[in-house]
Amino acid sequence: MKAVAGLALGGLAAWAAWIEPRRLVTVRHTLALPAWPRELDGVRLGVLSDLHGGAPHAGAAAIARAVERLNAEEPDVVLLLGDFIDAHPIWGGRLSPEHIARELAALRSPLGTFAVLGNHDWKQTGDRMWRALTAAGIEVLENRAVPAGDFFIAGLADLRSRRPDLPTALAPVPDGAPVILLSHDPDLFPYVPDRVALTLSGHLHGGQVAIPVLRRPAIPSRYGERYVRGHVEEEGRHLFVSSGIGTSGLPVRLLAPPEVVVLELTHSAASRGGIS
Repeated sequence: MKAVAGLALGGLAAWAAWIEPRRLVTVRHTLALPAWPRELDGVRLGVLSDLHGGAPHAGAAAIARAVERLNAEEPDVVLLLGDFIDAHPIWGGRLSPEHIARELAALRSPLGTFAVLGNHDWKQTGDRMWRALTAAGIEVLENRAVPAGDFFIAGLADLRSRRPDLPTALAPVPDGAPVILLSHDPDLFPYVPDRVALTLSGHLHGGQVAIPVLRRPAIPSRYGERYVRGHVEEEGRHLFVSSGIGTSGLPVRLLAPPEVVVLELTHSAASRGGIS
């Protein structure tokens, strides 16, 4: 029995430390949103979060694979949710902001690519990641909103490194106009008004080792598991949290594989989803 248990634990460790962090799944959902207009039914969002470029399993090839996978989905707009680089004291800086931005420059969508920065970006390189993304043609949003076709994309400053300002971010959005909000950290969601059709966040990695209850102490959120992953609806307001691509801290993943996310937005259809 001890030998069997040892083999099982060894297999689980190998899966979490080597196999699952190198997987890549495509998560597709259709979300019915009360603040999304019927005339924009079918708009498709491509979402990438938490690359942690340079960390184990998250080198340039892994980023390129995620970009290729998302491009194959042909989204209308691409939204990047921060932590492009890793700030770990051992493997932080193994990929430069410029290298990461060059890989992301290959993203394609008719309405463009928009990004917010995360806590690792600011901790590791200051505004260098911002400048690299801008040079690659990716628009970085910090407490501001811009039009993307017939709707708006708003972005917040990172909660842990900067000063997020919701009223300023939403000020350019006309009353009644549909808006999608990017916030690296989902802990801001309780303060988001219902005029926002959808908030997108990352940061929590799905717990990274996603064993319910046991993962709670490791989740960097004041709300515990409340916003750990996926679609959340509270009082008619909607949030989607991606578990991201890379790892933070220990380079392991269990029950939370790296993911690219494709969200189709509608006003009236029932929410449904799946993974491939």
